[in-house]
Amino acid sequence: MGNDTMDLEQLASYLQRDLREVSKLASRGYLPGQKVAGQWRFHRVEINHWIETQMHAYTEQQLTALEQGEGYSTDGDPLISSLLSQSSIAVPFAATTRASVLRGLVHLAEQSWQVYDPAAILEAIRQREEMGSTALPSGVAIPHPRRAMPQALGESVLAYGRTVTGIPFGASQGGLTDIFFLVCCQDDRTHLRVLARLSRLLLRPGFIDELRAAETPAETFQLIDTAERDLLAC
Repeated sequence: MGNDTMDLEQLASYLQRDLREVSKLASRGYLPGQKVAGQWRFHRVEINHWIETQMHAYTEQQLTALEQGEGYSTDGDPLISSLLSQSSIAVPFAATTRASVLRGLVHLAEQSWQVYDPAAILEAIRQREEMGSTALPSGVAIPHPRRAMPQALGESVLAYGRTVTGIPFGASQGGLTDIFFLVCCQDDRTHLRVLARLSRLLLRPGFIDELRAAETPAETFQLIDTAERDLLAC
């Protein structure tokens, strides 16, 4: 079985859930999969997209379990601040439309010197947004490619921008978005770990308000780094 396809046991490990629970989810049609010769098969890209659509409702415990999948531990050095730098942060972020947000985030990511094919990344995140906006009700959006893009990156990289006022980005009920994290990873597991870690940070009381209060890239980076280290120390 290739790396792009999983059976039930592999998926249970990937999701950090009980095998019987995963089997029930698949049988009831909640998981994107199909039976081949009587055996369930799941495509990693489709499972990742399913996880992304569910993650906003995950608890801290569920996010931590997802982050620890396949032998990883949440202990150790920060993940978000290790992939982010002050040069890839824009505060304020000069963007007023969804298109200019995506272009601006890719440009910020290029400042890391890890982006080899910015046009490919821009097209990938455009396509992902067309599938469904990554904007959350909290005013935060996390644009990202649907697939890992090792051919376009030297290393996984994040970029961050905060606009002065919120803009329409496809959030539910017409809500506006002013905080944007671009996530570009070399592999699927890092991608999920970054999304889970970001989601855990966003659950922390006051964290989003603190992001909005940060006035410079340096202040923003320090805030994210400190919050993540505090999260790991808990």
